[in-house]
Amino acid sequence: QKSQKRKMVATKKMITGVVLGLSVSDALVPLSGNVRTTPRSVKSRVTMDYVNPTVGMAPPAPSGGSDAGTILMEPPAGKKQDFLEASPYWDQSGIPLNTYKNKSPFISEVVSCKRIVGPEATGETCHIIFDHQGKMPYWEGQSYGVIPPGTNPKNGKPHTVRLYSIASSRYGDDMTGNTASLCVRRATYWDPEMGKEDPAKKGVCSNYLCDAQPGLKVKMTGPSGKVMLMPEEKADTDYIMVATGTGIAPYRGFIRRLFIEDTPAGSAYKGLAWLFLGVANSDALLYDDEWQAVLAKYPDNFKLDYALSREQTNQRGGKMYIQDKVEEYADEIFDRLEKGAHMYFCGLKGMMPGIQDMLKGVCEKKGLDYDEFIGKLKKAGQWHVEVY
Repeated sequence: QKSQKRKMVATKKMITGVVLGLSVSDALVPLSGNVRTTPRSVKSRVTMDYVNPTVGMAPPAPSGGSDAGTILMEPPAGKKQDFLEASPYWDQSGIPLNTYKNKSPFISEVVSCKRIVGPEATGETCHIIFDHQGKMPYWEGQSYGVIPPGTNPKNGKPHTVRLYSIASSRYGDDMTGNTASLCVRRATYWDPEMGKEDPAKKGVCSNYLCDAQPGLKVKMTGPSGKVMLMPEEKADTDYIMVATGTGIAPYRGFIRRLFIEDTPAGSAYKGLAWLFLGVANSDALLYDDEWQAVLAKYPDNFKLDYALSREQTNQRGGKMYIQDKVEEYADEIFDRLEKGAHMYFCGLKGMMPGIQDMLKGVCEKKGLDYDEFIGKLKKAGQWHVEVY
């Protein structure tokens, strides 16, 4: 059924892209089904090299001199993404883990680095594609470590590894299995006394990555992590994905695997993938055009809801944070969880207290014991949290 849909519905030739960026106050524009309920106020968009290879459009050559920087929105004609699968495809016993460690990292090469948020976004977020030559395989939901060059001025020792959730499927944005993408928000510090950003307090690794040029050699470790994996054995499993800012990264891998690539998991999938994304304003939306393309093709299997904290109000008249948007659908979400849905949370750890308070309130209304309810989900492996 999905393969027929892929043939019947044409994807946009060119769409705009966005990259990972986090903020404690992140929230987004609400969508209901395939109808946007709140007007968008995006003033400009940063385009990326998106390509629909099935309509005769040649991929543009990125500055790195290779088509590895191209982001495909449909599989190349006649090519399936089935060459990096377990047997059966849902078997997680052979997942790659810690192939490269801190003392012997892999040297990857930057293919492209591009800002993917608009001028009014709260901070800068970049989408960075790396060429790992197929030597550093990973699965959706895992993380890579990056070791920035230089030494820590506090102790004179080399900088330590920083972990980033991988923002692409195992096949990479070019679907060759040779690349991986990270979504990185540039960490800066505004000094109120100086009246400007203090360069001495900027994030070492995030600035190193956001300043990267094609050809830069980067020390990487991993892949690591098993908390955020998709349980693919049951093809009708619902995935409820909650993100603030750059916490969108693992879900982009999920969604590309299920709906954009021609994978065994995507062909079999019959459940609902429901994405909640929170950012500060419309210009900070991440990968919105990818989500809209998937929503148009699979309205029965994909649902999208945004919360924009600086542009919208919740039901109580306050700012619309991610927990407020999730609360609007509390009855349906609880129903799906009771039927076996898996719920994921990814982003800054500051998002979780609000989420937990909201869920406690919903449990009280439903006459449920919160700790018992969450404990049951954790025991069944339905509760996935990766915050930082």
